[in-house]
Amino acid sequence: MSAHTAKLHGHELSYVDRGTGPAILFIHGLLGTNRNWSHLVTCLETSNRVLVPDLFGHGASDKPMGDYSLGSHAATLRDLLDRLDIDTVTLVGHSLGGGIALQFCYLFPERVDRLVLVSSGGLGRSVSPLLRAATLPGAELVIPVIASGWVRSRLEGLSAQLGRLGWRPAADVREAWRGFTSLSDADSRRAFLATTRAVIDPGGQTVTAHDHLPMKTDIRTLVVWGTRDRMIPAWHATTAHNAIPSSRVELFEGAGHFPHLEEPERFATLLGDFIAS
Repeated sequence: MSAHTAKLHGHELSYVDRGTGPAILFIHGLLGTNRNWSHLVTCLETSNRVLVPDLFGHGASDKPMGDYSLGSHAATLRDLLDRLDIDTVTLVGHSLGGGIALQFCYLFPERVDRLVLVSSGGLGRSVSPLLRAATLPGAELVIPVIASGWVRSRLEGLSAQLGRLGWRPAADVREAWRGFTSLSDADSRRAFLATTRAVIDPGGQTVTAHDHLPMKTDIRTLVVWGTRDRMIPAWHATTAHNAIPSSRVELFEGAGHFPHLEEPERFATLLGDFIAS
């Protein structure tokens, strides 16, 4: 997908802007990029304007020193909408992007038509031990070693051997690997640690909608989760449904943390119907 850039707060933000009609803003998760949503752009651009940014600290966007909190990301997305003269959007947020979407609804509710939370952060303390480990002292010394070219080349060799035996990685493994390889870059590592530590501590997620964000929203909300999510447990979908009166929950049986990639056709149809209804 060809990308545009916008200079916001002195830094370059990369984003995809395709199609015409009611706007949909997709927000990727931690270590993600706009490619996480690329399959949906072609499905939706005939009837919608589809915006897919790389968050600051991710992908082709700049990775500056500074604030990587949910509120900062939400304000950046608001500024992008202002730059593009877009008044309201349907927000679709995955994982960290779900937490950003909730924060956006809190700060700028008049800008949101609908809300879609996919395996969303911000709904409870539970989160993968791998992400909790990134908040421990000394993580900035360990990550460069495990993300080094020497380690990556050997993991790639192992993957190739398994592939010859017929093994095919699931969506969770593929996306985790893409995110992991980005950590070979020092600026990306710094941004990853700053982003992670803004929302997680060794005990789990530190920013939850129950404490910091208004859950009693009138915004129509769709909650999507994979039943085998090992990053953020699927029971958080029940938490969201109980807390957001206007919400609807769709569980993808057997899917992991990326249900929109494991069953892309089902997700595209679900999203299209939700927006059109």
